[in-house]
Amino acid sequence: MCSAEPINCFPALMNILSNTFLRLFNSTARIRIWTQPFFSMQSTEIKSDIFFICLSFLLILATGLPPHFAVSSMEDYKVKSM
Repeated sequence: MCSAEPINCFPALMNILSNTFLRLFNSTARIRIWTQPFFSMQSTEIKSDIFFICLSFLLILATGLPPHFAVSSMEDYKVKSM
């Protein structure tokens, strides 16, 4: 029915179950699946834009974390919790 890879097996199983429920409720609609997990993007421009957006988000996140740890350490020092 489906290959051993979970990326292929789960959608096929959901398709079988969904179409079974549709038949139980006397519906004429059917659900179809395909094995491409993501839409393929042919444009390299879009890929580079997504890369730079993710990179800038990670850089902003990386600059915000060290002050957080420093502040929590200073508060521990003030309370003399160590």
